Amino acid sequence: METTTYFCSKQKRMKKIIIGFIILAAGLLLLGFNTGILDPSFKHLIFSWPVLLIALGLANFFDRSSFWAGVILTSIGAFFFLPRLIEFHFNFIHLFWPFLLILIGVVMILKRVFFKSFSHHHGHIRGGSKIEDGVIDESNIFGSSNRIIQPCNFKGGKISNVFAGSKIDLTRTTLSDQENYLDISCVFGGVEVIVPSNWKIQIQVSSIMGAFSDKRLVNNNQIIDNSKTLIIKGSVVFGGGEIKSFN
Repeated sequence: METTTYFCSKQKRMKKIIIGFIILAAGLLLLGFNTGILDPSFKHLIFSWPVLLIALGLANFFDRSSFWAGVILTSIGAFFFLPRLIEFHFNFIHLFWPFLLILIGVVMILKRVFFKSFSHHHGHIRGGSKIEDGVIDESNIFGSSNRIIQPCNFKGGKISNVFAGSKIDLTRTTLSDQENYLDISCVFGGVEVIVPSNWKIQIQVSSIMGAFSDKRLVNNNQIIDNSKTLIIKGSVVFGGGEIKSFN
């Protein structure tokens, strides 16, 4: 348990460091373009949505629970970035769906090989879902899940979906004290989180060709517990997510 916790903590630190380097590089490039040190004609290439996909993908490489999401994000970003660098004499976009099918096949094959190798060296296989000490760790690739979390002191965790969807019912749980973080990563997938209607929730999810919203029913008589907060952060790309409650 201590080894797993240390490993996950190390992954989180690496991911934050990579994101920090990406932001630093973006700032330096923007400074160069705005001061004329760099050719401004390249500004539209660097600051574009395909490059944003590549950057998000690279950041996810260092997080085991969203590694394959990083592979797909980087591949799709690189696919749409390539025509901006090279002039093709045919409609390059028509290759997207064949490329996507090939990518899905490659990921499925590598997923099996990688998981088998990882299991052999580390004694377990990443995938599926689990909750331990009030922290959820769920990943779905080309599949789906529907889970009811049993009574516990919920502290957050991670949900990663790649070409997949998940439904998580938290209505039997209670939030632990203060702030609790749920990190969501969806690529061509979605997530539905069902929570008690009196939970205080903050959404800090970035969306690219997707959306994440709070669709709980508004009840003016409902008293929100402001002493505890569930902060939902992460990203959805070509996907979506929503927060719901039963009442």
